[in-house]
Amino acid sequence: MRKLQVRELGRLAYGEAWDLQKSLAEQRKQGLIPDQLLLVEHPHVLTLGRNGHEENILLSRDRLAELGIEYFEINRGGDITYHGPGQIVGYPILDLREWKRDVVAYIRALEEVIIRTLRRYGIEGVRDPGAAGVWVNGAKVCAVGVHISRWVTTHGFALNWTTDLKYFQYIVPCGLTKPVTSMEELGVRVDRAELHQAILDEFAQVYEYEPALVSA
Repeated sequence: MRKLQVRELGRLAYGEAWDLQKSLAEQRKQGLIPDQLLLVEHPHVLTLGRNGHEENILLSRDRLAELGIEYFEINRGGDITYHGPGQIVGYPILDLREWKRDVVAYIRALEEVIIRTLRRYGIEGVRDPGAAGVWVNGAKVCAVGVHISRWVTTHGFALNWTTDLKYFQYIVPCGLTKPVTSMEELGVRVDRAELHQAILDEFAQVYEYEPALVSA
């Protein structure tokens, strides 16, 4: 089994997590570390993907600042996304040359991890052929957006766990005029540690890893 180092970062500012991703990705490209999975929650933040449109942000920058919402333009695919407390964000830093040199297969596998995780709690998540992510009854419960450089991945997935969904009112999520939901909204209550373990178990199975927790 291939090795996977797992880092549970707790609640961490987006900029700090992004710097860590970039550092680990460069180390992975050089073969200095094995594949990584970061699990984190962020304070309120909006991130705009490289193909995104600023008009999908429905508030001014000044108003965002007043509400304590940070803003970053980043290099992942996709449009505008919200991250915040109560959302489990996963950043896999994987060298796909050691798994499959297939970007679509990688994204579909990320979705599969979340679909299997939700199924553990009686939630039937599905894919939308026209948009990455996982959906329940037409509402997005998990966003997926990635960047791949020299076959090494960054960014990943954001699963709405106990997320305050009102913050999605400030954007057109992922450029789509569709509703969002959360595990809590769907009637499921589970603690963070248990949910982390469920995600990790499914991630290890889907990607065929032997995971090990390391210090952040």
